[in-house]
Amino acid sequence: MSGLLTGKTALVTGSSRGIGRAVAQRLAAEGATVVVTARSYQPSVSLRAGRAEALPGTIGETIKLIEAAGGTAIGLAADLEDAEQRSALIAKVVEQTGRLDILVNNAGYADYSVIEDMSPETFERTVEHYVRTPFVLTQNAIPHMRSQGAGWIVNIGSVTGLAPARPYREYNKTSGDVIYAAMKAALHRFTQGIAAELVDSNIAVNVVGPSSAVRTPGAASLIPDAFPTEPVEYLAETVLAMCHRPAAERTGLVAFSLHYPWSQQLPVHSLDGATVLPPLEPPATANPNILPAGL
Repeated sequence: MSGLLTGKTALVTGSSRGIGRAVAQRLAAEGATVVVTARSYQPSVSLRAGRAEALPGTIGETIKLIEAAGGTAIGLAADLEDAEQRSALIAKVVEQTGRLDILVNNAGYADYSVIEDMSPETFERTVEHYVRTPFVLTQNAIPHMRSQGAGWIVNIGSVTGLAPARPYREYNKTSGDVIYAAMKAALHRFTQGIAAELVDSNIAVNVVGPSSAVRTPGAASLIPDAFPTEPVEYLAETVLAMCHRPAAERTGLVAFSLHYPWSQQLPVHSLDGATVLPPLEPPATANPNILPAGL
């Protein structure tokens, strides 16, 4: 561990499991005090297509993993679909830790459905999670980061936010990811635009998404068995790479988790920072619209 983030505080939303947990672990391994947040301290229930599905993972479990590796973390429960809790989250982080250096907008909601059959509720919840929530948290974080003279915001994007390659695969015809993908595309553009607004304040804003997919508890049921997936460590390392360089050097990128480390020869570590993992070349099946060093 290099202590690259020593003295910094990072908020990672949706970090009770999956990608958010992995990112929280990796940032903590580099010395950040990580604020772990999810809807509650208990295992959460995800509502999809009118069915409630209990998913594993809690705030406390993530904190234990971080502390077992020698890191520091605190927990804050916040339901980001609740406007009041969402608006208060950044202030609570600053109140408890004294500062906010890094914001990772990871929390999400995915309930795929082809457009013809999609419910208005699914549409609205998808917009809330991937456009409104990053907007509110980013807007509230900016004054704190500006007063400190630096800040880093990373939005978790998706390769679905890029145009699907032609000829269309069967997945594109039937998966029902269109609204999810459209919101991720909006998040990419939001990132690139606000990066320009904040570069002179030394606040870097970037996107990191999987080059293929990460089979997390929340996403596993949406990923076909034959769909190519990747280890989460490469995404977590790419997020870390976006959280320490000055904005003038690295901002406005839409980077993907296998392409970016491979093209930049970035060493990828285990989540506790103790082990260097082998380089992993992006798969030949990856979307050809991905640029290796980021868009």
